[in-house]
Amino acid sequence: MAPIYIGIDIAKASFTVALPLTNGHFLDYSLPNNPAGFSQLLDLLPAHSQCVLEASGPYYLPLALWLTHQRIPLSVLNPLVVRRFAQMLLRRTKTDKADARLLSQFGANQTPPCWQAPTTLMSQLTQLQTLLEQYINQRTALRNQQEAFTHSGVPNPILEQSLQKSLEHLDEQIQTLEQQLDQLANTEYTKLYAHLQSIPGIGRKTALCLLVLTRGFSRFESAKQLVSFVGLAPRVFESGSSVNGKGHICKLGNNRIRQLLYMASMQAKKANPACRSLYDRLVGAGKPKLVALIAVAHKLVRQCFAVARSGLNFDQKLASPIAS
Repeated sequence: MAPIYIGIDIAKASFTVALPLTNGHFLDYSLPNNPAGFSQLLDLLPAHSQCVLEASGPYYLPLALWLTHQRIPLSVLNPLVVRRFAQMLLRRTKTDKADARLLSQFGANQTPPCWQAPTTLMSQLTQLQTLLEQYINQRTALRNQQEAFTHSGVPNPILEQSLQKSLEHLDEQIQTLEQQLDQLANTEYTKLYAHLQSIPGIGRKTALCLLVLTRGFSRFESAKQLVSFVGLAPRVFESGSSVNGKGHICKLGNNRIRQLLYMASMQAKKANPACRSLYDRLVGAGKPKLVALIAVAHKLVRQCFAVARSGLNFDQKLASPIAS
């Protein structure tokens, strides 16, 4: 029997439930976003229900984990995908009720796959990685501010001292988080973590970021999906004979992993035979070096997927067929 898709729009303090009826209408409920509200939801769900939620910050996670514990099928959607679906339907109304109904309609129309709950350790890794990225962004912002003040021509010892202390504190926190992430990754993904780092060009930071973002490479069935996820898939902008825009990559993935992969590609074009051959061929054909480096990053992702699937250290002869 086909599932009945129940749309749930999550907010910090409450969530709105849209139960579809056979006549195309909905029954709507507003429940508190706490264990009492979760229990009320369970009483409302008809047989063969599949809940559809949006990954709205951290607020969806307690309900999603609770539903998983109750063995209620659910799907967790990327907000961008839901937004595009609303645009396709020419939706102009945005309320909690309308959003819950939209999620129900998305489920019935797109039949999204069921969500797999992350392990406790993977949740810890994800949280640490998120905080690490925030600290790195803060450090970059402070360094830029420090440089701007330095070139302003108006020295201020108090300001410089404050900035330097903040930067030193961030450096310490970043180092601590990186050590904790490394220890956890070696605990849960000892072999995979080592296999990824056997790829010439892939260092500890890049391997770790990929492990966390992909949940140990369990989120994707193909290298193509992974390439799209990290935001390295090419985007073509052509239509008919009059539209012939410049191609570029779809930057819809995580910006941090793209930065790491770009840095990794600079090493891979020297140390990784397949990447070096690709880089030399593209540059020799007149492609800009930046374009060639992005292509190398693309290939590195495919090699990582190949290693993750094979369960072996990197081997140039074996990795390419698996990655394709």
